[in-house]
Amino acid sequence: MSGAKEGEERPIVLLAALAANLGIALAKFVAAAITGSSAMLTEGFHSTVDSTNQLLMLYGQKRARRAPDDLHPLGYGREIYFWSFVVAILIFATGAGLSIYEGIEHLRRPADMADPIVNYIVLAVSIALEGGSWFVAMREFAEEKGSQGWWQAVRRSKDPTTFVVLFEDSAAIIGLVIAAIGIGLARLTGEPRWDGAASVAIGLVLGVVAIILARESKGLLIGERADKRLIAAIHHAFDHCPEVTRVGRIVTVHIAPEQVFAAIDVDFEDAVPVGAIEALIATAEAKLRADWPEVSALYVKPKAGLPTLDTRSP
Repeated sequence: MSGAKEGEERPIVLLAALAANLGIALAKFVAAAITGSSAMLTEGFHSTVDSTNQLLMLYGQKRARRAPDDLHPLGYGREIYFWSFVVAILIFATGAGLSIYEGIEHLRRPADMADPIVNYIVLAVSIALEGGSWFVAMREFAEEKGSQGWWQAVRRSKDPTTFVVLFEDSAAIIGLVIAAIGIGLARLTGEPRWDGAASVAIGLVLGVVAIILARESKGLLIGERADKRLIAAIHHAFDHCPEVTRVGRIVTVHIAPEQVFAAIDVDFEDAVPVGAIEALIATAEAKLRADWPEVSALYVKPKAGLPTLDTRSP
């Protein structure tokens, strides 16, 4: 059956993350200004980048919903893949880059930190808010992944909305813990360089997350095939028909999280009239779309002399 949940747009995930990050970013910048903490300033950059990313993903969702036109006959669904790739670049260039730069500057020119109590309060509130956003993203992604493993679900997912926020929130929580450790060590040891080291560590975490997201988004942007179960269903829709001699190559590609383009070569019996072939194709397509509504376009190419195709279900 269709994995329909995977294609559903979930703005609640993005809105929950956006609401959390906007308030957190302001609080972190205020705390950094009061205490002079490099790690807290880095976390402010981090939350600002995250807020921008959620706005971009919401914008991408809106753009992806536009109807097909003469210039883009298959629609604009891939825009969400483009904007998820832009998000990965922003995390790497802005989030990771500024964090590492700020950390190195603090290591080179360490400055004593004021009373860190403000930092701890902001960190505690931030962890609570980020944890709430992370819980929403985790719950939505858990529904999407089904019985798959977590990493396997990320690799197979065709909707970057949920896993982008999940990775961002996970990185945010890790960054907050690192910031708390760095500020605590700087306070306990009297060595402010721990604060700068925490900024560098946060930047490295963001860099790793950005690389993972860029890799996944790149694959979706280039074009990934549909689920193997859908490919097997397309094969079965035609192979069981007595008018079909052989089913040849099946090509599928996701043109949006919930839209699949499919093309199939079919060798029909020579004696079957054209009208019967047209009726057969219409019947097979209707049955296929009833079980797999994400098949938005199916092209059947009659082709004689096809080799036998091994389409055993995985």
